[in-house]
Amino acid sequence: MTHRRLLVSTLLALLLGSTTLHAQESLRPEIGKPLLSAQELIKAHKYKEALAKIRDADAVAGKNSHETLTIERMRFAAANGLGDADAASRSLDALIASGKLSASEQLQFTQAVAVAAYRAKDYGKATTWTQRYFKEGGKDDAMRTVLVQAYYLNNDFANAARELSAAVQSTEKAGGKPDQDRLEMLASCYIKLDDMGGYVGVLEKLATWYPKKEYWADLLARIQKKPGFADRLTLDVYRLKLVSGNVGGAGDYMEMAQLALQQGYPVEAKKVVDEGYAKNILGTGADAARHQRLRDLVSKQMADDQKNLTQGEKQAAAAKEGTGLVNIGLNLVLNGQNDKGLALMEQGMAKGNLKRPEDARLHLGYAYLLAGQKARAAQTFKAVQGTDGAADLARLWALQAAR
Repeated sequence: MTHRRLLVSTLLALLLGSTTLHAQESLRPEIGKPLLSAQELIKAHKYKEALAKIRDADAVAGKNSHETLTIERMRFAAANGLGDADAASRSLDALIASGKLSASEQLQFTQAVAVAAYRAKDYGKATTWTQRYFKEGGKDDAMRTVLVQAYYLNNDFANAARELSAAVQSTEKAGGKPDQDRLEMLASCYIKLDDMGGYVGVLEKLATWYPKKEYWADLLARIQKKPGFADRLTLDVYRLKLVSGNVGGAGDYMEMAQLALQQGYPVEAKKVVDEGYAKNILGTGADAARHQRLRDLVSKQMADDQKNLTQGEKQAAAAKEGTGLVNIGLNLVLNGQNDKGLALMEQGMAKGNLKRPEDARLHLGYAYLLAGQKARAAQTFKAVQGTDGAADLARLWALQAAR
């Protein structure tokens, strides 16, 4: 990762700066000379050779505390550059024990050990040192990424999910947009943990913030596979597929149009067929004649529906239950007659005695959305209940309304 390499380079620069030898410092020649060589080797990224020079300096007998501290600083820089987290952590322990490190230096060195462990793919040690970094007051957000990735690569998906979830919630609470990579990693964690509820929750966030059709395809497929999903809601699934770009082949267009006809929405069927033709998906190939027959059927049913509209409205108004008004109203909204259609649907809802009240509420929310009344649509979708798929579809429509 580019940001990690940059972080490591920055830390090494800081560490090397703290180990630079000055003429005025009192180091005996037999210690100072090999350390000067080690310093130049570190600058040249020749860490193994640098460690050999440092060992030469460390072999000198009778070192004072300043000489020992300088050797350990230099050893830390070389070991960290080499990616030897064990050696770097031993040097850091020695430096801390000396009492000579400032708080800021100790934090920098702790950060460097964490990154070195990560680079060495010692993810368990990387998490330990990164946690220590934050416990000691570290604030670098890049280290949160190191911690999460170390958890994930160490197969500690529960802790990775905990960290990622907290980061996402914090961003959303502040009114921000969660990072797509973080959301995708969180979704992956939930899959690894076999937490499908958590996975779908993150998938909904991805579909909201980054509305790729692949996210919507996954969500819709999962709804249809849920135990108890009612086949009568297949047209409602297709409606969401259409707005999310997931109606593709001729078979999809044909089935959606046929379902719309069967449920009494010829205007919707015509729109679907027309789109299929406009995209050259229908009207071509071996099934072109079949496509045309459907197109002719749609036109005929639209004409019949128009002839019987006034009589249908009277019958629906006289009925004891409001389902007919809701269905006629939705058909009008689909035809662009928003005010009249919504008024009929609201009358139907108020009349009550609905055959399927949750379906009616779902369709009212859909009609509000088609009419551009997003706030009322969202409120209506929120009220949809049940376990047969209507509430699940309403929740997804609410995501569309929030866009």
